[in-house]
Amino acid sequence: MRRITRIFAFVLCISLLCCMFGCDLFEKKETPDTPTAIGRKNDRVSVVTTIFPPYDFTRQIAGNLADVTMLLGPGEESHTYEPTPQDIIKIQKCDIFIYTGGESESWAEDILSSLDNKSVKIINMMEITDVVEEEIVEGMENDEESEQDEAETGDEAQQHEIEYDEHVWTSISNAQKITQAIADALCELDEQNSAVYTSGCERYLGELSSLKKTFTRIVADGTRKTVVFGDRFPFRYFTDEFGLEYFAAFPGCAEQSEPSAGTVAFLIEKVKAESIPVVFYIEMSNGKVAETIAESTGAETMRFHSCHNVTMDEYVNNTTYIDLMKQNAEALEKALN
Repeated sequence: MRRITRIFAFVLCISLLCCMFGCDLFEKKETPDTPTAIGRKNDRVSVVTTIFPPYDFTRQIAGNLADVTMLLGPGEESHTYEPTPQDIIKIQKCDIFIYTGGESESWAEDILSSLDNKSVKIINMMEITDVVEEEIVEGMENDEESEQDEAETGDEAQQHEIEYDEHVWTSISNAQKITQAIADALCELDEQNSAVYTSGCERYLGELSSLKKTFTRIVADGTRKTVVFGDRFPFRYFTDEFGLEYFAAFPGCAEQSEPSAGTVAFLIEKVKAESIPVVFYIEMSNGKVAETIAESTGAETMRFHSCHNVTMDEYVNNTTYIDLMKQNAEALEKALN
């Protein structure tokens, strides 16, 4: 995604206003539907995350010992999110700020570069995991490459900035690394409760290990190793972890939602040729491309959740990362057999 952000100027304006009137100028009362609060309450550690996975990991580790805020509202799309003045103040006031670190969150870099509160502990998930480049596989839409070819010639085409896949949490091993980093930060900031955080982390790492074993068994017992997504594909880390081959309409951070006839035809032929029983779509998607492929092949459509965010119903029902990944496990078992 290549958006031109205006966040830096926005932050400067807020800083000036805060100096003149104090930060309370922008405060607003939180509603029961908002994922918790601003700053420390009752001496609890205040944690702000941009998206759902680290929000949930922190809850699993800390329980009620931390005030955890997710900036992305339930049901919102992370790739189009931009922070509000209240969101910026939450970051300025928190003890720990956790973000992905990719291009879709470039606004965070602007905010952090002008942060007055230098005591905020920052966790960049892409910095603590092994990242891979965005990948364009056979049949996948790549409008970005066409635009680049038009704009660049010769050596310029070879010098464009490398884009890395941001969806690091879809690998369970990466989820474990992020969990450990959060626990370490909590222990450092709140030594009095470090034993609780350590215990919570160990328990949760065990649950993630059990989940990883489930996926390993499903893949090992499957009759095929190929999955098809009639949608964006934010699961590169997941398929790499479990040795799966994939075909999809778009890469993970693609902005377009209407694939070309050639892409749809390719995926239809792939499903037919390999007798693939399930075509996946992702959360927050209308699933129309997957339905088109399914109608032409007799396959079933099923959701595969990247866990980047949850719906309001899922949020109210306290749905967790592990809940969503268990649903994925059931869907994957059907797709591979």
